[in-house]
Amino acid sequence: MDDKTHGVDEVTGHRRMRRNRKTDWVRRLTLENRVTVDDLIWPIFIVPGENIVEPIAAMPGVNRMSIDKAVEAAREAADLGVPALATFPNIEMALRDETGSEILNANNLINRATAAIKKAIPNIGVITDVALDPFTSHGHDGILREGEIVNDETVDQIVRAAIAQADSGADIIAPSDMMDGRIGVIRRGLDAAGHQSVGIMAYATKFSSCFYGPYREAISTGGLLKGDKKTYYVDPANGTEALRDAALDVEEGADSLMVKPGLPYLDICWRLKEAFSLPVFAYQVSGEYSQIKAAAAQGLLDEERAMMETLLCFKRAGCDGILTYFAPQVARLLAK
Repeated sequence: MDDKTHGVDEVTGHRRMRRNRKTDWVRRLTLENRVTVDDLIWPIFIVPGENIVEPIAAMPGVNRMSIDKAVEAAREAADLGVPALATFPNIEMALRDETGSEILNANNLINRATAAIKKAIPNIGVITDVALDPFTSHGHDGILREGEIVNDETVDQIVRAAIAQADSGADIIAPSDMMDGRIGVIRRGLDAAGHQSVGIMAYATKFSSCFYGPYREAISTGGLLKGDKKTYYVDPANGTEALRDAALDVEEGADSLMVKPGLPYLDICWRLKEAFSLPVFAYQVSGEYSQIKAAAAQGLLDEERAMMETLLCFKRAGCDGILTYFAPQVARLLAK
């Protein structure tokens, strides 16, 4: 028999990587990561009023919705199998002040939305944020005193807000403010109020990023912001500091950890997953979403493929789930 060994066989030691790529069925059998509908959390924006579906110019395909329309969206998401929503309010400017006091109103916009969604679709998860930026007149995530975001007073306020959100039916509190100590104090506050079953998803590593711009338009804070958020968000250069931040959240009782933004920080997703025995989530933020939409609109890339590839990258980096504005689009695609 003629020896058909090739030089390639000799240099590779007869190990050819393409054997597991040659057909569709073998590629499917050896696939390491998959995106499923169970990986999706859908962030939505709530506005006052009724029968409102208001497109956000900076985020094509994303709308601000009144509570009644948000309930309809939640029902659609549940029907598609999306496990949970993350809700963000755009409240009236007249209700915003220096301390974000409207967040303490038990009947505020975000709490009414939670109650309405949980009443209509009790089997869908609702994740709420207790940062003050949608409620402040200066656009910061905390209380501003003489040019400084004060840590401890802010924490006292967000604990009270977290309890009110849990009272309204929130399943998970996700504090994005990045104040020191807030996870532990929120946990104690929830437990004291009888909300031991309400989880905390810590924005464990929220970076001072340029990718939040479209979101700030969505909640009408962009033009309000005085200064920047560098005194409380993590510097994009600092990976070890981000892990120290996450470690404190773990010690204080976080049930899961979030990395925000997502794609520019895949290394942080992986490091958190390797370091801690907790679920890790990534937030594919507004800037990430909008750049894919903008490039696709220019014909520079395939939107559907880019959408799915980026979500798959999160899974490969160890994420258990992704907060993404693409969620309903992805769910519909997977349903096919």
